[in-house]
Amino acid sequence: MFWSVYIAFIITLSITGSTATSSPGLNETKWLDSRRQADAWVSRMNLTEKAAIVTGSLTGTCIEYVAPVESVGFGGLCLQDGPAGIRLAHLASVFPAGVTISATWDRELMSQRGSAMAAEFRGKGAHVVLGPSAGPLGRSPLGGRNWESFSPDPFLTGVAMDQTIRAIQEGGVQGSAKHIIGNEQETQRKRTVVDGKQVEAISSNIDDCTLHELYLWPFADAVRAGVASVMCGYSRVNSTYSCDNKHLLVDILKGELGFDGYVVSDYMATMSGIDSASFGLDMNQPGPMLSDLTKTAWGDNLADAVHNNLFPEARLNDMVRRVLTPYLYLGQNTPDYPSVDPSSLYLTLENFGLLQPWMPTPAGRDVRGNHSALIRHMGAAGCVLLKNVNNTLPLKESDITNIGVFGDDAADVTSGLVNPDDGFSIGTLGIGGGSGGGRNSFIVSPLEAIKERAREKGGITVQYITNNTALSSGVPGALYPWPDICLVFLKTWETEGADRESLEADGDSTAVVENVASLCPRKTVVITHSGGANTMPWASNPNVVGIIAAHYPGQESGNAIVDVLFGDVNPSGRLPYITSNRTEDYGEQAQILNVTGPAATESWAWQSNFTEGLMIDYRHFDSNDIDPLYEFGYGLSYTTFELASELSVSVRSGPVSPYPGTVPTNSTLALGGNPNLWKTVVTCSSSVKNTGSLAGATVVQLYVSLPQDDVPSGTPVRVLRGFDKVFLDAGETKAVSFALTRRDLSYWDVEAQDWRIPRGEIGISLGFSSRDLRRRSTVKII
Repeated sequence: MFWSVYIAFIITLSITGSTATSSPGLNETKWLDSRRQADAWVSRMNLTEKAAIVTGSLTGTCIEYVAPVESVGFGGLCLQDGPAGIRLAHLASVFPAGVTISATWDRELMSQRGSAMAAEFRGKGAHVVLGPSAGPLGRSPLGGRNWESFSPDPFLTGVAMDQTIRAIQEGGVQGSAKHIIGNEQETQRKRTVVDGKQVEAISSNIDDCTLHELYLWPFADAVRAGVASVMCGYSRVNSTYSCDNKHLLVDILKGELGFDGYVVSDYMATMSGIDSASFGLDMNQPGPMLSDLTKTAWGDNLADAVHNNLFPEARLNDMVRRVLTPYLYLGQNTPDYPSVDPSSLYLTLENFGLLQPWMPTPAGRDVRGNHSALIRHMGAAGCVLLKNVNNTLPLKESDITNIGVFGDDAADVTSGLVNPDDGFSIGTLGIGGGSGGGRNSFIVSPLEAIKERAREKGGITVQYITNNTALSSGVPGALYPWPDICLVFLKTWETEGADRESLEADGDSTAVVENVASLCPRKTVVITHSGGANTMPWASNPNVVGIIAAHYPGQESGNAIVDVLFGDVNPSGRLPYITSNRTEDYGEQAQILNVTGPAATESWAWQSNFTEGLMIDYRHFDSNDIDPLYEFGYGLSYTTFELASELSVSVRSGPVSPYPGTVPTNSTLALGGNPNLWKTVVTCSSSVKNTGSLAGATVVQLYVSLPQDDVPSGTPVRVLRGFDKVFLDAGETKAVSFALTRRDLSYWDVEAQDWRIPRGEIGISLGFSSRDLRRRSTVKII
């Protein structure tokens, strides 16, 4: 039955157009009408009211809030975490993490996830989703928040940002793309005070080319999609705090990328008071909290500054206009927009440790609908089958009478429905921690789902040991008879506020796998729940015959993996990152900067120099000819696929200039930058066939190699510039088509300060991963 649901989802996917949607994500006429209405409101407001609209208020019931201004009919704004569902909510869903949805490589699922989240945020009366996230991008696989975002590849992340934002805002809720930019580690991410001495936050020092081609790329996609707001982060960029960085926020974001929404600070990320408004920040959150100490609360201070001619009223008007325009554009001022769920207040108090037993706790509105089915489907689609010796998977129930389940990730969480932390070692891991996490109303553990499956089929015994401490010191001899198949569940806890210390899964995982595998020869399958890359020294163990990277699947954790294990869903996920068994293979950038000793109290020491430039993840491995464990884009299926022998490549008719030229004069909104960057220059086409005996989906991937003799040094060997998720019945063939834009085929010319198509032959490669490229061609444009 579930396989039929999977087919229903997949057949809606277009087989053409592999780049992010080329058209802007806003109705320009409607947006400009909303902007004029916002201007009319601004003209009727006094300074105090204007300052209030751009300043957070603690009078609300949300994690961040803007109070109403009744004189113009502004009902206020409720801003809620986060990128995987509304976090501070009762009876709301916990969706799969960003890394999980990127592992599906499925545009339709990215969009459906955004739509479902928007429905729940709107149902709870929230106006703004504080997400999706493209920062951190994933410079280091040890980054503690990589799982909130999508992939260290900017193209894949850009597509996910585009699809997610369009879907969220089509649902009438504002998206907020975060965190711009260089927010690549949690260690010293904020200004601290040590022994009375102020120590500044980490500074991400990024050159102009790297900023444009890597870290800014997905934010351009977000702006192109029409995102309502962009969030600046805690850290510094080239020694200037993100929320105070005029070059980043004004020159690049609002200027070069044509962003017409508002820039909002991360929670207490404003470091320079009113000056930050001059530097491009449009909304300060949470507002007056600790204002006497941090002087970040604008409010009356901002109004007084304007009154005393210390701050231009025209800039304040611009800030208010930017906040009001998406509010009006999305119809959030209409009477039918839901009020804020009253339970939000109590969960916000709980978040800050202020909820008391004597306080009333009203039940929240149930906004989950039938999203559990979609979450289950997405969780299964985000599973990547890495190893499958002798077609051990899918499990054949007719051959199994005894299943062994091992590992602390298999069981129910011992901390209940609240996310686990380091103090709770036993329990399945569906999502990471911090503002990107979620509050489960239920969670299905793998053990629960496996036992349910055994009961449904009958005649199958399920034995289990979920204590990693016991397993790592030797498997207890209490199992009889020994299982026909051994399933080992591992997890890696990742959270805001801390970076990973190791790429190995938690709980002495290597010893757990080796001990189980030694007693379960050639019938051990390992499943990992992790927010990114893991080292897998046991992957070559001949007794480990199957490996599945299941990522962070959300609340349907167990059901999703059971669907894959037993073949109800043919796995179609692909790795959105590269893996290796040696951390040093990732390069120096893999090491989180953590200054110790006397220098730790010196701000000058907290400088993270991105000297690797564009060479992160698979780009670094390819350029240095390093063999990975499993490459970027890799994933197996229960069937097989082949590409057609021909790869057709054609250039659009007419001359193509190296540079995109000036912005057309008729472009009122140049969302995402010069509109010429988004025009198709090259089209590629081929076909793919399912050569196996089962229906399934594959991901056809297109990589571009710019001519090395006409590009700057440090240009990657190849970069992803297209992909297509294709469902095929056994024996079926379908066409695939890829449209490459000017931006896809250009590099950032730092001297010209523009995108440039290089001279010479550009390589086009088509295949099933970054290392499995089966068809090649070249094209010369200039």
